Amino acid sequence: MSSVSAPARVLPALVAAQFLGVSPWFAVNAVMPELQRANGWAAEAVGPLTAAVQLGFIAGTLLFALGAVADRFPARRVFLACALASALCTMAALASADHFEALFAWRALTGFCLAGIYPVGMKIAAQWFPRGLGAALGWLVGALVLGSALPHALRALTVSAGGWPWEAVFVAIAMGSLAAGALVMLAVPEPHHAPARVSTLQWRALGAVWTDRKVRASVLGYFGHMWELYAMWVLLPFIVATRLQGAALSWTAFAALGAGALGCALGGRVAQRVGSARVAGVQLASSGLCCLAAPWMLAAPDAVFYAWLVLWGITVAGDSPQFSALTAVNAPPQAVGSVLTLTNSLGFALSIVSIQLFVSLLPDVPLGALLPWLAAGPLLGLVALRPLLR
Repeated sequence: MSSVSAPARVLPALVAAQFLGVSPWFAVNAVMPELQRANGWAAEAVGPLTAAVQLGFIAGTLLFALGAVADRFPARRVFLACALASALCTMAALASADHFEALFAWRALTGFCLAGIYPVGMKIAAQWFPRGLGAALGWLVGALVLGSALPHALRALTVSAGGWPWEAVFVAIAMGSLAAGALVMLAVPEPHHAPARVSTLQWRALGAVWTDRKVRASVLGYFGHMWELYAMWVLLPFIVATRLQGAALSWTAFAALGAGALGCALGGRVAQRVGSARVAGVQLASSGLCCLAAPWMLAAPDAVFYAWLVLWGITVAGDSPQFSALTAVNAPPQAVGSVLTLTNSLGFALSIVSIQLFVSLLPDVPLGALLPWLAAGPLLGLVALRPLLR
């Protein structure tokens, strides 16, 4: 099957569903200033609450991979169930917003639900667009990035509107999750020639993550990318806060984070001509240089500072779909879903380490001295990617 055989509505519907479906990811991060004022929490509380989502996502992806959920059951139904559950968890988190432990638990459950949205959406794309997967995933991961940025835009709107409570952010996000599930079920049909679903986990196929040279290179490159990505996203409001506050801070964070969608979409187009490995390598190197430039950029004039943030936002996320495409193309066809979910699980485990490390150092280490260490991920990722660049 080629991407030509896919109905025209499939990719736009998948992109819209991914955009809305992943929006709960940074809901708490966007309204953290309000939660700090209301509950007396320290700024570092954002670390554990972000890690809760990552932990839930890891647990979900591990369970999905070990149970071959994305390969045993219709992917659209898995997506729908997880989108509905995510909406419920988001509203439960809102009801528990004044109790840290309860909020942590509901955010972890939200992360668990997201394991059935992000990687399962990639599985659906891999079934419909096997020959143009880099471009399709460019749009899909671009939607993930923009959806992750959406809470910052919603928070900016509530601040600008004056009378709107911050709770409206959570309500809007929950409604978006419901719409995401409906979109996938109503507008995305089952692929006519999808690989046969398996009833048991393909252990030998999953072993390709470590034994296949090409899969291993893309997976390790992805790990380097994950060391930087989520830590940068969590630190972004702190970086912007060195110059802005209030709605201006949220709009700028949305623009810088959301710029990654442009990197994903453009990277997907370029990958069709030069290959996913080269696009991933260039973006990985570029984001690493942005990390290293932080000490100078933090003291730069406003125009240079904001241009740096946007460039970093574009490149820090733009390589993600290409790593996923490389892994999906080289993984055994009958276990693509399981391989992608397992890879995501391990990558997000690494992101917890980097998030916790950098947030814990934030009170004692200046940003100019802290941010360059994010470049360790891109550097090691480039080394791992070499077999695919030859």
